[in-house]
Amino acid sequence: MSPVIRFRRSARETTTEPVRRPPSRGRRLLAGALTGLAGLLVLAALVLPDQLSRLTPAAFLRIPVEGLVAAGLLLALPGRARRPVAVLLGLLLGLLAVLKLLDMGFFVARDRPFDVLLDWGLLDDGFGFARDAIGRGGAVAAAVGVGLLVAALPVLVTLALLRLTRLAAAHHRVTVRAVAALAVLWLGCAVFGVRVSPGLPVADRTASALVADHAHQVRDGLRDRRSFVGEQSTDAFRDVPGDRLLTGLRGKDVVVAFVESYGRDAVEDPEFAPQVDAVLDRGYRQLRDAGFDARSGFLTSPTFGGGSWLAHATLLSGLWIDNDQRHHDLLAGDRMTLGGAFHRAGWQTVGVFPAATQPWPEGKFFGYDRYYDAEKLAYRGPKFSYAPMPDQYTLATFQRLERSKPHPPLMAEIPLVSSHSPWSAIPEPVDWNAVGDGSIFNRASTSTGGARDVVQRSTTQVRADYRRSIEYTLDTLVSYVRTYGGDDLVLVFLGDHQPTAAVTGEGASRDVPITVVAHDPAVFDRIADWGWQDGLRPGPQAPVWRMDTFRDRFLTAFGPTPSR
Repeated sequence: MSPVIRFRRSARETTTEPVRRPPSRGRRLLAGALTGLAGLLVLAALVLPDQLSRLTPAAFLRIPVEGLVAAGLLLALPGRARRPVAVLLGLLLGLLAVLKLLDMGFFVARDRPFDVLLDWGLLDDGFGFARDAIGRGGAVAAAVGVGLLVAALPVLVTLALLRLTRLAAAHHRVTVRAVAALAVLWLGCAVFGVRVSPGLPVADRTASALVADHAHQVRDGLRDRRSFVGEQSTDAFRDVPGDRLLTGLRGKDVVVAFVESYGRDAVEDPEFAPQVDAVLDRGYRQLRDAGFDARSGFLTSPTFGGGSWLAHATLLSGLWIDNDQRHHDLLAGDRMTLGGAFHRAGWQTVGVFPAATQPWPEGKFFGYDRYYDAEKLAYRGPKFSYAPMPDQYTLATFQRLERSKPHPPLMAEIPLVSSHSPWSAIPEPVDWNAVGDGSIFNRASTSTGGARDVVQRSTTQVRADYRRSIEYTLDTLVSYVRTYGGDDLVLVFLGDHQPTAAVTGEGASRDVPITVVAHDPAVFDRIADWGWQDGLRPGPQAPVWRMDTFRDRFLTAFGPTPSR
């Protein structure tokens, strides 16, 4: 009997599961590193600031209350519910990180956060800027990289949160104590206002505040659309007959020229002002010698760093157009624009848009009888960065096609784009009689010494190139008036918006200079009560108006005041 018994015991022993070996030191280190990276990724998604200027090491030395709440929720849930909740929280946290990156980019470009309701269409403009700055190949590569990052972030944050959740569940008691201790520490820091640096409290709650801000942004955007309907319908000049409009400008050619990115900083920033102001002061002396005079002030633009079409629409419509939804609603209505008023009063109205490379049906809304886009301007020279053609060519061609032959009084809107970012190639002026089809600019050197690729230039170089581009356009305008102005020209030139925050710094004003140039003193008699300053350069004390008030002030100054 005993041999059999021993055999059976031996059989049982042979079927026993082998003892698991502990993981190797290398695997433990790898697991610890992955857990650490997961924790850092989740923490970064929570405390990452939404502005590049706030991205400092101190920003990550904070305790996010949202993380404590999420940890408490996951610890309190039963095991079966914990995983799906962790997945949902991870995806939301990943999307929050994407939103912060979008905010960061928009603060650099527009000095404001990303509008989740209205700004998606501007991403295409961002691609266009990258194409002009670093070439099409680089722009495509950058777009693919951004797309991969946007897709990967929610996935990576979710995987990181799942890993931390499994670890917390495996060490439930220790994790509960750690979360409780951090909660007490957060509360103490909040009560006593402990900060890791000025403006950065240890007790952090910026993630929830950011979500709340964007939720309010969406709510306000929906309300704004309803209120804009009422603003559109209120127009003191809607029913004024043409023979009572613009009577003070009869017989004049009126040109409204927008100078791209010509902001208040160009005439006041110590790095720009000495050279730009010298150009303006010299130009004023030259114009005075030729019999012209000028008055200048400031307008507050509805946009910053880009979105020129918003500024154009605001000035011409007399409505505050600070987002694309308002712009679309404006175009769908029947608001009388400044061009429409000139058209009604008997002027021939012209739009000259050198950067328009696609159909632009909006021209009819703005009241233009004729419209010249890039194709109709027939430029045969090189492209200068963003600008399809130099401003001198645009003005020379407008002169040749419209003003050089007998014509009824003209009103023209002309955006001048040589000072458009990225300011990496600026044409040299040539003799006006030599402009021709623009091919001469193949031989004209550029006035910027910086690399054409914007990413290869320092901030100092970019700022210097920006300044030179503004000087070029202002010089060109003065030269045009001296060469072709005549007794009956009235030129209104202004900036559309300030350049990007990369040039001005964050928090810069939205003001842009505006100037009226004319040969006839009666023009200035009409605007004497505006209080604008003499010359092409508005000083620090010059009046500042909102840009949407200009249309009504202009129509009032040069025609009878409508009854209200």
